[in-house]
Amino acid sequence: MKLSNIEKFARNLAIEAGSLIKSEGDEGASVVQSFKNGHELVTSADIAVDKYICHEINKAFPEHAIVSEETFPKTNDFDKTETSFWIIDPIDGTVNFAHKHDQSAVSIAFSQNGHIEIGIVYNPFTSEMFTASRGKGAFLNGEPIKVAEKKDIRRAIVATGFPYEKSNIEPMINRVGEILRHCADIRRLGSAALDICWLAAGRLDVYYESLNLWDFAAARLIASEAGAECGHFSEVPDGADPQFYENDLLITNVYLFPKIKEILRAANALK
Repeated sequence: MKLSNIEKFARNLAIEAGSLIKSEGDEGASVVQSFKNGHELVTSADIAVDKYICHEINKAFPEHAIVSEETFPKTNDFDKTETSFWIIDPIDGTVNFAHKHDQSAVSIAFSQNGHIEIGIVYNPFTSEMFTASRGKGAFLNGEPIKVAEKKDIRRAIVATGFPYEKSNIEPMINRVGEILRHCADIRRLGSAALDICWLAAGRLDVYYESLNLWDFAAARLIASEAGAECGHFSEVPDGADPQFYENDLLITNVYLFPKIKEILRAANALK
């Protein structure tokens, strides 16, 4: 099937999944909450939306593999360079969703032949759909978007996130401290996918964090297609594909990338 048809399928799937997210969160709906690993919130809506998306993909593309946060979380069960597969986060921003905040999104990416080809991030509460196909630019509700071209690091608005598991929190605090010393301010939407897409649309200037693949796969492509430099502020291990490597992501424009990378690396060296 042509990639254009797969993208259309992914767009429609995101819209339907978004409708399900909203219905699950409606007043009067019974949303059950639990915690993975004792600290990571997951709701019955996450499970329901994940199952819906995976069912629709399996029905339309039974030969494709799936990596999804709730149903198929293992990322190393197949060769990413030879397998066509989907990367799904049913609700990115679960804590926001559970607390009735409107910054949550469904994230859907498609990869084949070792490249993420399609990225869709859809916030059903604001009706904003961020999309990209590799080599064809990035869009918000069909209109082209580009990263901000800010060069002065002192004026940069930086986004990041904070881990559920906090036993090794000191390096993160060091990084936040150094960013605040050098940059204008920090923002946090509570959804990594939306943070990165807001950067792609020029609403934010920098994003950094360690994430899971489903948190950033679609948004990273969208940012890249919007002109962002997408990399890492630590070394990527030999043999690891940077587009799938989850630790120490750094996404910003080409002017700020080396400056922010230097700041974050210096912060990591602090004791």
